[in-house]
Amino acid sequence: MQGNQKTKEGASHPDRDAQFKYINDRVQSFQQREQPVVSVDTKKKELVGDFKNSGKEWQPKGEPEPVGVYDFIDKELGKVNPCQ
Repeated sequence: MQGNQKTKEGASHPDRDAQFKYINDRVQSFQQREQPVVSVDTKKKELVGDFKNSGKEWQPKGEPEPVGVYDFIDKELGKVNPCQ
């Protein structure tokens, strides 16, 4: 088994440079005031809980992982930004 490989790249967003300049300005502002700066790069959010996802894992034959029928958000667990 193998997963997908990211090799296709689309066009850049026209405001991409402006986004980075804005972030940089904010970072410098916080650093000048000796405040902490945390950078988090997230692409998508995933539901937390027993939901179906597009990934694969080994399971004994005829014993698939049981998951919920509907993908409604679990209000207690919510969503997370996955780490890769």
